[in-house]
Amino acid sequence: MFGARCLLRALRSCSSAPCPRHKPTAKLSVRDALGAQNASGELVKVQGWIRSVRSQKEVLFLHVNDGSSLESLQVVADSSFDSRELAFGSSVEVQGQLVKSLSKRQNVELKAEKIEVVGNCDAKAFPFKYKERHPLEYLRQYPHLRCRTNVLGSILRVRSEATAAIHSFFKDSGFVHIHTPVITSNDCEGAGELFQVEPSSKIKVPEENFFNVPVFLTVSGQLHLEVMSGAFTQVFTFGPTFRAENSQSRRHLAEFYMVEAEISFLESLQDLMQVMEGLFKTTTMTVLSNCPEDVELCHKFIAPGQKIRTYAKKQLSNWGADLHTEHEKYLVKHCGDIPVFVINYPLALKPFYMRDNEDSPQHTVAAVDLLVPGVGELFGGSLREERYHFLEQQLARSGLTEAYQWYLDLRRFGSVPHGGFGMGFERYLQCILGIDNIKDVIPFPRFTHSCLL
Repeated sequence: MFGARCLLRALRSCSSAPCPRHKPTAKLSVRDALGAQNASGELVKVQGWIRSVRSQKEVLFLHVNDGSSLESLQVVADSSFDSRELAFGSSVEVQGQLVKSLSKRQNVELKAEKIEVVGNCDAKAFPFKYKERHPLEYLRQYPHLRCRTNVLGSILRVRSEATAAIHSFFKDSGFVHIHTPVITSNDCEGAGELFQVEPSSKIKVPEENFFNVPVFLTVSGQLHLEVMSGAFTQVFTFGPTFRAENSQSRRHLAEFYMVEAEISFLESLQDLMQVMEGLFKTTTMTVLSNCPEDVELCHKFIAPGQKIRTYAKKQLSNWGADLHTEHEKYLVKHCGDIPVFVINYPLALKPFYMRDNEDSPQHTVAAVDLLVPGVGELFGGSLREERYHFLEQQLARSGLTEAYQWYLDLRRFGSVPHGGFGMGFERYLQCILGIDNIKDVIPFPRFTHSCLL
């Protein structure tokens, strides 16, 4: 096997292509072309899809977009080009000179010398029509094509930017990224809404399990992160999770993405809330800074730097009853339609791993939710029960002692105070973009009775 130094030398010495004898045409993305500082007739090549075609007597105007920005690049061509093939939705490669535009609508334009139609598009059969605003419900019928629309393009660019911002936040804060398993034998939430995993063709005897135990698609990476926090102090994961909820509501998906973190040597909910608030604010400010046009297209967004308040739970129902969506919305509205922390939930409502506050007669656990306008619960977290005997009693009450011996071991061998949280990524996107239905902020939504593609 290569040593590290040998591998580096090999990488430095390899070349993917011979040096050209003449200067090639510079290939630019639409975003880079629009941002060019010196548009002085440089010969460039742009590839993308036609968003509009306008023909005059002697001039042909195209708008070409490659997904790198909301704004399209205007291409000006001689009317001698065959405009019949240059239809809305067709893919093209355009070569020409990047020059300053005479129009006030854009700084630069591409004066075409060569236009090649890479793939034709029958505009009449294409389900999306030029200049027509299609409802998001209509676009959901075409998951293989809806990403070509302006609105889905903006949402997915924001999604990409938010993903990068989340990773940057954790990296800058000293967290280690952990790939937690998708297949698991644990039911972290204890809700029973699980997808069981089995081989498509049973091996040997049908009654046997492939893994010797029943396994499921994960509903959370939390328990695996707790294992890793015992070695790396601060860890996070960001990946798909699954819930077999029989719901087609605007709030639910069968497959969605979760951002989860666990922190060792954490002794107060306030410390945990500071990390949650930091992640929320930093990610949102980065998105608003880097994707202003895309966010603006969605019409609604959170202003950066709003103070997230801590708010004591108001008794909206009988003590011991859970908060429902209408309660969450009431709290957010009551506090001025800004994000609100709710802390210290009744022990009976929460899973076995949350830390007992020992505050009879209320008997609460050190749990926290972050509620946001339009969505409700966005973050959920808690201090974890690090005390062996308390956890042992909770597992015994739940009948889980045998299955979670390994979890008790974490308390036997070098246990420390710790806590963590999870954030629903799609709900976060709904929050900052003002998107009403969660199915519109994920590329390929999966929900009951629907798994297109």
